Amino acid sequence: MVALPDVPRRRRILGASCTTHFIHDGFADLIILLLPIWQAEFTLSLSQVGAISSTFSGAMTVGQLPAGLASERWGERRILVLGTALAGLGFCLLDFAGGALGLAVALAIAGVGASTQHPLNSTIVARAYEDGPRRAALGIYNFSGDLGKMAVPGLAALALATLDWRYITTGYGGFGIVAALGVLLLFRFLGAGGHPRSLPQAKIGETATGNPGDWGIRQRRGFALLSATSMIDGASRAGFMTFLPFLLLSKGAEIETIGFALVLTFAGGAAGKLICGLIAERLGIVRTAVLSELATGGGILLLLPLPLEAALILLPAVGVALNGTSSVLYASVAEFVAPERHGRGFGLFMTLTIGAWAISPTVFGVLSDLYGVPQTMAVVGLFALTTIPLALALSGPLAAANHSRSA
Repeated sequence: MVALPDVPRRRRILGASCTTHFIHDGFADLIILLLPIWQAEFTLSLSQVGAISSTFSGAMTVGQLPAGLASERWGERRILVLGTALAGLGFCLLDFAGGALGLAVALAIAGVGASTQHPLNSTIVARAYEDGPRRAALGIYNFSGDLGKMAVPGLAALALATLDWRYITTGYGGFGIVAALGVLLLFRFLGAGGHPRSLPQAKIGETATGNPGDWGIRQRRGFALLSATSMIDGASRAGFMTFLPFLLLSKGAEIETIGFALVLTFAGGAAGKLICGLIAERLGIVRTAVLSELATGGGILLLLPLPLEAALILLPAVGVALNGTSSVLYASVAEFVAPERHGRGFGLFMTLTIGAWAISPTVFGVLSDLYGVPQTMAVVGLFALTTIPLALALSGPLAAANHSRSA
């Protein structure tokens, strides 16, 4: 390992984590583009489409906490590399799928691998910036995932004009396996995510975290409110993104147009994380979350009656609101968790969030079969608005956490 000055080193660590996030979010959101193709090829109902989408998210949910706990024993780097390779393998196995069951099995394997990314990369970044601009670093890290969401589905939509979807999934899966080796070499060079350091003693007034059974949550009420808000936000986002292609199909869109629409939405989402981060600096986390959720629910409801061309114009704005809350909430996890337990804290937070995300497509798929996609999207928009009272209740715990940190 080459010794690097602290600031350049942590910037390189952030860059490596951003690259890994880019790759993993490409896996997750390529699935959204392929759902209408799989429905047509395998004659699936919308309930089955939702269940298949839930399989990937559900596997991610199951793997979050074990990944965080395993990192405390073997380090983040090893687990992250194995997860990246496993996600790539799962996408390669999609080539052999002959129906809903085959798709579900391959996506479950990919989901288990993808589960390592959020808690472990977040821990690596938070640790590197423990004495620096941590919230800004985590915001940049989150933004990098949106670049993957834009680039991978967008390029795949163009490729689908001439290639079968199996070439796309196998190619990107193989890329993921090769990228896993690059992740290993890069983090080893930077000395990041290796064998865990010994746990320090807790400060006076904080929860002792030397006990392996302790989660290190220093502000339980705040963490609970943060998690509940994120769960509803994540479920709304998953429901919207899973069935957005089918809403666009009902408006007359082709697969290339759907790919373009996803790029527009994710571009808005990427901008939203930066915009909401800037707004949060001026208005605070709570006010920003309330404004973004109002815009999310209102944007989804406004999208429903519009024709295709007008819907495409609105989608970037919906994307801004859709992703704004998640970025603000995610960066706040570290406020409520002791630094030496960030792996567990981020793992628990993402387990709860992605757990809600995993259940959502199945529930909304059943509603879509029963009542139709537009009606279900209206329910999604209204559901997003229920986060507002939870976000307002975060004011007190966040103020207490900031006071404790500055003391």
